[in-house]
Amino acid sequence: MSCIYNSRSAPFKEPFGAVSVKTPVTFRIRLSHTLGLYAPSLVFYHADEWDAPHVFGMKFIRSDKQANWYGVTVAPEEPNLLFYHFTALSPQGEVAITKGENTEGVIGAASPQFWQLTVFEEVYDEPSFLDGGVMYQIFPDRFCRSKLPDPSLFPERKIHENWEDMPDYLPDEQGKITNSDYFGGDFQGILSKLDYLQGLGVKCLYLNPIFEAHSNHRYNTADYSRPDPFLGTVQDFTQLCEQAKARGMRVILDGVFSHTGDDSIYFNRTGRYDSQGAYQSDESPYYDWYSFQEFPDKYRCWWGFDTLPEVDENNPRYREYLFGEGGILDTWIDRGASGFRLDVADELPDDFIQRLTGKLKERLPGALVLGEVWEDASNKVSYSVRRRYLLGRELDSVMNYPFKDAILDYIKNGTAQQFSDTILTILENYPKRVVDRLMNSISTHDTERALTLLSTDENVPDRVWQASRHHLSEGQLARGIPRLKLAMALQYLLPGVPCIYYGDEAGVYGYRDPFNRCTYPWGHENEELLEYSRRLGELRTRYPGLSHAKFTPILFWENACVFERSWQDGSLLLALNRSEDWARIDFPEQYETAQVVLGDYQHQTKMLAPLSLAVLYRQEAPGAEL
Repeated sequence: MSCIYNSRSAPFKEPFGAVSVKTPVTFRIRLSHTLGLYAPSLVFYHADEWDAPHVFGMKFIRSDKQANWYGVTVAPEEPNLLFYHFTALSPQGEVAITKGENTEGVIGAASPQFWQLTVFEEVYDEPSFLDGGVMYQIFPDRFCRSKLPDPSLFPERKIHENWEDMPDYLPDEQGKITNSDYFGGDFQGILSKLDYLQGLGVKCLYLNPIFEAHSNHRYNTADYSRPDPFLGTVQDFTQLCEQAKARGMRVILDGVFSHTGDDSIYFNRTGRYDSQGAYQSDESPYYDWYSFQEFPDKYRCWWGFDTLPEVDENNPRYREYLFGEGGILDTWIDRGASGFRLDVADELPDDFIQRLTGKLKERLPGALVLGEVWEDASNKVSYSVRRRYLLGRELDSVMNYPFKDAILDYIKNGTAQQFSDTILTILENYPKRVVDRLMNSISTHDTERALTLLSTDENVPDRVWQASRHHLSEGQLARGIPRLKLAMALQYLLPGVPCIYYGDEAGVYGYRDPFNRCTYPWGHENEELLEYSRRLGELRTRYPGLSHAKFTPILFWENACVFERSWQDGSLLLALNRSEDWARIDFPEQYETAQVVLGDYQHQTKMLAPLSLAVLYRQEAPGAEL
C-alpha cells in the first residue's frame, strides 16, 4: 500500500460516507518514510465558514517498514457540510495533503481539492412506503383517459380525439409555443390501470402537476386548491388515492411553489377569474406575493417567461396560504396525497423547504418530500448560496440525475471510471437514508427518452428536426432495446428506488418536450420490454432487502461491470456486459454456485453474451457476517 489517504477505504476513514451528528469518525493517514513528513493535522472547514478552520492534531498509531500511520477521531456536534484536508511538517515547512484522483491524497497539488463530510441529523420518520417497490412517474394528460374531456369547460384548449396523435410542437400564429393541446388523460384513467401498475411492482405514483392550470404540463398553476377539471374532481382524486393505498401504493404530487401562472386566480393577467389578481390591483390580497418593477407589466418572472410570474417564497401571507391551518398542504394531505416532489428546489429558500417538510411530517409522519436537483444535492450552490438539502430538516431525497447520466453514458460509451466515480461520490456524500430513497430515473418529462438516446447518436437541433425523426427505425430499435434493458438493470439494482417514466417499460421513445410526452401506447406495447420490466419489479418485491442493501463494487471495466448488493440474510450480484463481444466474468468464490435469477449465465463457462447481464442470488446462513 503506497496511498497516503483514501476517503473511501476503511483503513483511512471509518465509517464510510456521511454520518449523523455526534457519530465518532476516525481518520488515518499513512506517511511514507521517504516523504520525510511528520506531525500531521486534520483541518476542517464548515461550508459557510471558510475563514475559520478547525485543526485537529493527529496521533502516531504505528510504524511499519514503509510508513508511519497517524490518526484522530472527531464527532461533529451539529448538522453541517464539512470540507477537509490534512497538513504535515517537513524540513522545508508545512505541506498540504489534498484530494486527488480517485479520492486519494496528493501532496502540493497546484489546484487543491478538499474531501467532503456530510453531517446530518435524524429528525423525521423515514417514508417507508417506498421500500420493496418501484416508483412510477405519470404525466397525467398522456397516461390514460377514461373519456374525452368536456370541450365546453375550456373552449381554447385543443383536444386530440385520436389518442395516438403526435403532440403539437409548432408555434402558433404569434410564434409562441402554447402547450394548449390535450389528450385527456385523467384520474379515472389512472385508476383503471392500478392493477397494471401493481404488476410492475409499483409502490409510489408520482404525478406531474395536477392543480388547475392552462397548459397541458400544468407547471403554470392557476389554482392550488383544486385539480384541473380535465383530470377530474376532488372525489376522483380521493378515490384514486384510496384505491392505490388498498393495493399498497401511495400517491405523491408535483409541488410547483416558486412561481404561478399569469392566467391564475392569484395574478389574473387575462381576467379569466372573478378574483382581483395581483396584475389588476395593488390592493389584491395576492399583490405582495409578487415583485413588480413597474406595475403592472414589469415583474419578476421565472427564467424570463412572462407567463410564469415568480412568487416571493418569503412572503408571510404566501407561506400561510400554503402551510397554515387548512392551507394547501393540509388540503391535499386530507385528500389522500402522501407527499410532494418539489419543482425547481434550488429556487426555494432553505427555510421554505424546512417549513414545508415540517408541516408535511407533522400532518403525516412518513410523508415523502423529494427535490428536483440536477447536480450533487449535498453540496449544491444555487444563486451563490450553499444549499442545505440533505442535513435532516429539508428533503428526504432527490431526483437522481447524476446516476441517470452516468448509467446512460456508460451503457452507450463505456466510460467506466466516470460511471464508478459518480456512483461512489453520491454514496459517499449523501446520508444513507437519502440514498435509499433516491429517485432513480433514466427518462423524465424534462429529458429525452432513454430508448431514443440509446438508439441514436445524433445531435438534436430544433423541434421540426425532432418531429421528422420521431419514429425509430427497426435497426435503431434493434440497437436500443438491448441497451435499454442493461440500463434498466442498473436503474433497478443500484442504490435508490427505480422510477419508471410512464411508457419506458412499453418502448415509448422521443426526443425533448413535447416528444418525450407522447401518450402511453395501450394495446401496442413492446411486450419484450414490458415482460422484462415486470421481472425487474419482481426482484424488488421478492428481495425487499434491496431497499437498504449495502453496495460493494467488484469490477468496473469499459465493457463490463460487477457489483454486489448485500443485506442481513441475502445478497444479489449483478454482472453486466455492455459490449458487442463475449466477456469472461469470474465471480467471487461465494457466487460460484449461486442461483441465477435474471439473465443467462453458465457457471461452467463463466461467459456473458454480448449486451447481456446476469443477476445471481445468494442466501446467507443464519447469523453469517456480511
